[in-house]
Amino acid sequence: MTPDSQNGALGYAASHPSPPVTVLMAVHRGAPHLQDQLDSLAGQQHPNWRLVASIDGADDGCAEILDRHPARDRIRRITGPGQGSAANFLHLMRQVAPGAYWAFSDQDDVWLPHKLARAIAELETVSWNRPAMYHSRSLVTDQALENRRISPARPKPPSFANAVVQNIAGGNTIVLNPAATRLAQSAARHVGEVPVHDWWLYQLITGAGGIVLHDDAPGLLYRQHGANLIGANDGMRARARRLNMVLDGTYRRWMETNLKAMAACAPHFTPENRRLLRRLGSARRQPLAVRMKMLRELGIHRQTQFASSLMWLSVVLGRF
Repeated sequence: MTPDSQNGALGYAASHPSPPVTVLMAVHRGAPHLQDQLDSLAGQQHPNWRLVASIDGADDGCAEILDRHPARDRIRRITGPGQGSAANFLHLMRQVAPGAYWAFSDQDDVWLPHKLARAIAELETVSWNRPAMYHSRSLVTDQALENRRISPARPKPPSFANAVVQNIAGGNTIVLNPAATRLAQSAARHVGEVPVHDWWLYQLITGAGGIVLHDDAPGLLYRQHGANLIGANDGMRARARRLNMVLDGTYRRWMETNLKAMAACAPHFTPENRRLLRRLGSARRQPLAVRMKMLRELGIHRQTQFASSLMWLSVVLGRF
């Protein structure tokens, strides 16, 4: 979807019945910014939504904010597993009934009014029985929602060969169609740990032969502050952080965790992608020259030259 198609998306939403959307929000000490995000939900041009918020760990007042919001009749609170953000989102996927659209929400962003309408209009073009995931770029901001800059572009098409080594889908922008929600809930029941839920969803949808729709137009204000779990992936500081993740072994640990999670989901994957997954696991155990050859033959890749360089560095250093 291009920026020029926004009016078309909103026109579609205005002229068609609004399909139900369930917003899944993982909450952890989010009181300073939660009200802003709830207000942006209430201001969506797609009117048929409800929110399930999973409060993880000690509550800093979020329950009261949720219970007192003018849209409280659309809000349900549940208790998280107390194991971090990724586990909390998996918990939500196991607890929320599939079959409606799912939209994933952070607690500290601000959604632009067209976000849900635009996503649903695009997903409605996909066959009802094919899993599909929408995601978009964001406007990265400071804590006061100022100094806005657009998040990085994604120059290469989404694919499983990309998903096994890189996440391109910001979790706070993801919307799943009903077929994808059924797939996600079924797969989540068999998965233990994942590094981040959005990367796992990208791997799951592409692995199963589903469609990933990338929107170059931003759908939300992505607030950056001291408590961000990961933060925006742009700028020299982000590059330095990702280089350090290769050098200190974090990227390798994430790869190992992802491979275990994908193995648990493999019954949902296409035969071709199950083969790629097996070959990837085998390649990691080979001597360097063989490892490099096998990985190139598999066609795994990242989106940019810098990201690709980091991946091949991790391969050479044995931290892949």
